[in-house]
Amino acid sequence: MKTRLLFLLLLCSLATFAQKKSYYLFTSFRGNGQDGLHLALSEDGYQWKALKNDESFLKPQINHPDNLMRDPAIKQGPDGVFHMVWTVSWNGNNGKIIGYSSSKDLINWTLQKAIPVMEKDTGVRNVWAPELFYDKKQKDWIIYWSSTVKGKFEEDTTNLSEQKYTHRFYYVRTKDFEHFSETKLFYDPGFNCIDATLLEEKGKFYLFLKDERLKPVKKNLRFAIGETPTGPFKNLSEAFTISWVEGPSVIKIDDYYYVYFDHYTKPHYYGAYRSKDLNDWQEVSAQMSFPKGMRHGSVIKISKEVARKLTDAQ
Repeated sequence: MKTRLLFLLLLCSLATFAQKKSYYLFTSFRGNGQDGLHLALSEDGYQWKALKNDESFLKPQINHPDNLMRDPAIKQGPDGVFHMVWTVSWNGNNGKIIGYSSSKDLINWTLQKAIPVMEKDTGVRNVWAPELFYDKKQKDWIIYWSSTVKGKFEEDTTNLSEQKYTHRFYYVRTKDFEHFSETKLFYDPGFNCIDATLLEEKGKFYLFLKDERLKPVKKNLRFAIGETPTGPFKNLSEAFTISWVEGPSVIKIDDYYYVYFDHYTKPHYYGAYRSKDLNDWQEVSAQMSFPKGMRHGSVIKISKEVARKLTDAQ
């Protein structure tokens, strides 16, 4: 009788564990972004398996000459809906927009639309790598990205990168993805920067970014800290990665913070650094496995049910 009771308790414990088990989802793109959204699933944040035989879950359908889906970034709202934004165009060609769509299951998506986040600005060269953050206090969404705007930040020629980019971060706020606030400067670290992503931890907001400077070569990852999700961001860290990496995506798994990155020069590979205290960092790329050709995306935690549906969709 005692043995049977212990066995039943063990089964209950295992069932509870299974119900609470978290999965991790990585969005990404291939090539130049013509193919659309690719998804990869992991149980531990180390071994990533491409879903749907690494075929696209969503093709780009924005009415734009470039019509790309680069840097797809997904976040889940408090109502359970997933929202995604992405880079539509490299440069020019009315490069003032980002792409947007939403989904309840990451399989069926709403009609894609362009959000003109820089429509009131002149001389906008591009809008790159938009990201999302839900502000729990304000109960709205923050969309932020990097842009080079003619006439802005051109005075410091030592901080330029290739083709004289002078990227800084900008943002808008929205409650419904239909109406948007005025575009404002999000963060200026004093140099050319792209690929921002936010981590909220213990009441503070960590803004990870790529230092784009070329002479001398930086092309590495750093972070600044803010008291709110829109800053002001201060205490910019030194670089904690090697050079020639971009597209940081950050998440906490168990005791560690992981910052994933795309090492985009030869040899091309995806990797990550981890830290227990956001101070001392260790590269763990060699312990990880990613789908071949994976490019800049975002990582989130998802439920077992969502993970099962995505797996069944293959």
